[in-house]
Amino acid sequence: MDKVETLILRNLLFNEEYLRKVVPFIKSDYFEDPHQKIVFEEVLNFVQEYNEPATKEVLCIEAEKRQDINDTSFKEVTKLISYLEDVPTDFDWLLDTTEKWCRDRAIYLALMESIALADGKDEKKDRDAIPSILSDALAVSFDTHVGHDYLLDYEARYESYHRKEDKIGFDLSISIRLRRVVCRIKHLILLWLALVSVKVCLCAIWQLPHSWEGKTYYTSRLKWLRRKLRSELMLTFLMLTSRR
Repeated sequence: MDKVETLILRNLLFNEEYLRKVVPFIKSDYFEDPHQKIVFEEVLNFVQEYNEPATKEVLCIEAEKRQDINDTSFKEVTKLISYLEDVPTDFDWLLDTTEKWCRDRAIYLALMESIALADGKDEKKDRDAIPSILSDALAVSFDTHVGHDYLLDYEARYESYHRKEDKIGFDLSISIRLRRVVCRIKHLILLWLALVSVKVCLCAIWQLPHSWEGKTYYTSRLKWLRRKLRSELMLTFLMLTSRR
């Protein structure tokens, strides 16, 4: 009975701070065991209606009112509720464990749903919904902080507005030179590729009989590319060694 699901249900009953932190992120579908799912649904219903943590007595009474379970299921649910006791647990570890469990369950359910969509078993959605389903599952997190709250975070907002940042000077000419060098290197690579391709064509044509026109043309292009590549290499070397 020391599974993560039991740990979560136990603290939902006896740890109010934990309850209010995690209950917006936990879904009943995350619970694979149907009895655990029933207990969580009753906890969630009670919190939503009365804004207070539920008790074991409340859970037993509410579970007895359900019309979707039989006597055997009711006995298993009450047995599960009886196992839930107040056991002290480190709060940070509890949050991290619960968050990881929620993320793992969300990803698993998203994968199962995606497989069903890929097989065409869902009539309401098509395969185009698969990326958004997986994206939502991967985005499961307990961190809801997206910026400053206008009223509650006034101190942090004031500090961010008046914080003095350290500025690092940067010579713009260095950036310009670097960009020119990169462009020059790209140009050299293209020339080298052209030179290699001409060599390959010349070698192929040289094996053919009566191809003097092709041999002459590609030989002249090869000599021109060599001269062009030599001059470009010289210009690049001068650019790298010059101070301007």
